[in-house]
Amino acid sequence: MAEFATVQEAENAITRGDVKAVLYLPADFTTRLWTHPRFQSDAPNDTARPVGQWMVDGSDTMVASSILSLRNMPLSGLANLATEEAPPSLEVVNYFNPEQRSAVNIVPGLLAVILTMTMVLFTSAAIVREREHGNMEFLINTPIKPLELMIGKVTPFVLVGLFQTAIILTVGNVVFNVPIRGGLDTLLVASLLFISASLTLGLMISTVAKSQLQAMQMTVFILLPSILLSGFMFPYEAMPEPAQWIAEALPATHFMRLVRGIILRDAEITDLMPDVIWLAVFTVVGLLIAALRFRKKLD
Repeated sequence: MAEFATVQEAENAITRGDVKAVLYLPADFTTRLWTHPRFQSDAPNDTARPVGQWMVDGSDTMVASSILSLRNMPLSGLANLATEEAPPSLEVVNYFNPEQRSAVNIVPGLLAVILTMTMVLFTSAAIVREREHGNMEFLINTPIKPLELMIGKVTPFVLVGLFQTAIILTVGNVVFNVPIRGGLDTLLVASLLFISASLTLGLMISTVAKSQLQAMQMTVFILLPSILLSGFMFPYEAMPEPAQWIAEALPATHFMRLVRGIILRDAEITDLMPDVIWLAVFTVVGLLIAALRFRKKLD
C-alpha cells in the first residue's frame, strides 16, 4: 500500500501503472462526513455530496467495476447508517476509460497476444527448417558468423510485426473506437522491443527443437502462459506468487504493461523503464544464447 502527498503524485502513479486505484480523502473529510444530510434531519436529501473520492485506472475494467460496486461499503455502517437511504458515499472517477468499455482494455492486450503467437512461430522453426530442407550445408560453407545468422533470421520479421501492429491498432481505433493517447514514436519503440524479444525467443526454441513439429509444440507451451499469465485475461496482482514469477519471465507480460500504459494512459517511455530494460536485455541475451547454441556443422 502506497501513500501520496498530493493528487498529482497519485495521478502520476496511476499513469505509470504503479497502482490501480487511489483513495483520496480531502482535508475537510471529517467536516464533510458529519455535515452529511443524513445527519441533519432538516437537510434535503439532494444536497448530499461525496465525502471522498476513488481515483481509478479505468483502463482496467475489472478493477474499476470492483471499486464502483464497493464504493459505499466502507462508510455504509458508519454511525449506524446501514439502514439509511443515502449513506455517505465515495465518488468514483475513472481515468482513461470513463465509459468502462471492455474494448479499451482488450484491444491493446490482444495486440500483445497476436504478436506473441506470430513472432515466436515465425522464428521457432527457422534453424530447424534449414536442416530439414538440406540448406545447412550451404550455411556451413559461408563465412557468416552464428550471431550474424541469428540477426539475419530476425530482421525480416521485424517489419512483418510492425505491419501487424499497425493493422491491429488501426482496426481497434476505427472499428472499436479505442483511443491511442500516447505518442506514436513511443509506441514504435515499445513494439520494436517486444517484436525483437519474441523473435529471439523463437530462435532459442529453434536451436533446441529437432523438427518443425516439435518447434510448433514448444511454441504452444509459450503461447498459453502468455495468454493466461500476462494480465490479458486475469489481473496480474490477483495471481499466486509462483504464477507471477513465471509471468515476469515472459516478454508478453512486460509488453502488456507497455502497450496499455502508452495507448490508454499516455505514459512516456521513461515512466515504464523497468519493462523497457527487461525487453532489451532479453533480446540481447537471447540472441547470444541462440548464437552460442548454433553450430555450423551437421549432426
